[in-house]
Amino acid sequence: MAMQTLGGTALKRFHRGFRRAHIAEHTISVVLQSVQYAMNVGSIFRICDAVQVESLILTGITPTPENETVLKVGRGKDRTVPWRYEAEATKPLAELKAEGHRVFALEITENAQPYYRVKWPDKVCLVAGHEDHGITRSTLLQCDDAVFVPMWGKGLSLNVHVALAVVLFHIRYLELRGEV
Repeated sequence: MAMQTLGGTALKRFHRGFRRAHIAEHTISVVLQSVQYAMNVGSIFRICDAVQVESLILTGITPTPENETVLKVGRGKDRTVPWRYEAEATKPLAELKAEGHRVFALEITENAQPYYRVKWPDKVCLVAGHEDHGITRSTLLQCDDAVFVPMWGKGLSLNVHVALAVVLFHIRYLELRGEV
């Protein structure tokens, strides 16, 4: 039997059927701390839509959807992903912790764990930082743990939106397998 790609209504039905059979169980929020490049932010909107995050919080110098590149790359996902802007990460992280979220920095620190070794709690907040400088020390102090994506090649890191996608899809995949 030859395979064909799905499009239009058939593609929508395919995804709707999958979602009905596989309900997302984890409550996931994402905080972007001064992610500078609009292309990354637009991509993160699409990723957050794909994994159904509860909230996306943009802080610092992170461009918002009013930015033309965020809009273009995000392909309208700013309308499907609940988001807000805060000048600093401090307040939203405190609120998320008060709501029961465990806060994980997506950052290489001396005690960071590979993302696949974490027993992910029901309420998760992932914090991603600036492409060159990472997450600030003051924000790291608010995080409960740090996770990283291991690198086998010569590069030291992935692009911020790619690393975030790896971890977010991993959490959703573990749900499908019943491992979290």
